[in-house]
Amino acid sequence: MLSNMASSLILHKRIETTLAKAKELRKFVEPLLTRAKEDTTHNRRVAFSYLNDKESTKELFGVVSDKIASRPGGYTRIIKLGNRLGDAAETALIELVDFNDALLLANADKPAKTRRSRRGGKKEGAVEAAPVKKEDHPIVAETEAPAEEEAPKTEETPGETEKE
Repeated sequence: MLSNMASSLILHKRIETTLAKAKELRKFVEPLLTRAKEDTTHNRRVAFSYLNDKESTKELFGVVSDKIASRPGGYTRIIKLGNRLGDAAETALIELVDFNDALLLANADKPAKTRRSRRGGKKEGAVEAAPVKKEDHPIVAETEAPAEEEAPKTEETPGETEKE
């Protein structure tokens, strides 16, 4: 079953299945995609032994390996779709990351984020940035708001309460 699903994923670039099958398929496909990055006879034979499909093996080492060549890992994405009506099974869409054209176009507009080390500290020989010159602004004295005058309270004597 996994080899058929893997072949379908490679040929169609995305398939819809249950969440459990998608998670297992990810474990099955990721090592194959890693092997496809290096096109050797041995890697082709290993991939064919897993896939048992000549067309999907050609696709894997042709089109797919070119797209994922620069990616260090994480070749698949699982998107949860909700529950199926018949048996309420959780369904998911599993797809190859570099083949989602709509998402790639949306991410192309955003600038690439740089990774920053959480380790503080300066390295030896590092040039410090020039100190920022603060502009002189006139200091405005705070004015106190006029205090509100308190209205005198009327005092009640204990004997003046009304009795009915």
